[in-house]
Amino acid sequence: MYRQGDVLIVPVADEAVPPHVPDAPKEPRDARGRLVLALGEVTGHAHAVLGRGELVREPGPFGPFLLHLPEGGRVVHEEHAAIALPEGWFRVIRQREYVPGSVRLVAD
Repeated sequence: MYRQGDVLIVPVADEAVPPHVPDAPKEPRDARGRLVLALGEVTGHAHAVLGRGELVREPGPFGPFLLHLPEGGRVVHEEHAAIALPEGWFRVIRQREYVPGSVRLVAD
């Protein structure tokens, strides 16, 4: 399990990846060629993956991402140390906070 700021990255066994994921639409890379896991609304900084891979958003209001890294990769952010990830599948979860009457994603 890996954490960088408000992003949690959890390894997922190949057999636990839902069958629809390989054919699901992939999230686009940003202008810098990164897979953005979370974008800072205030600072513009991003938790992003460098390296080959694909990112699929699961359905739902907070739809976590499934990240596939066939050769491993690095998660980078302007204010955090980089994290090296091995090859494989990962579930990417944004930290949420309770606000009376609702739940919202933590803003960076």
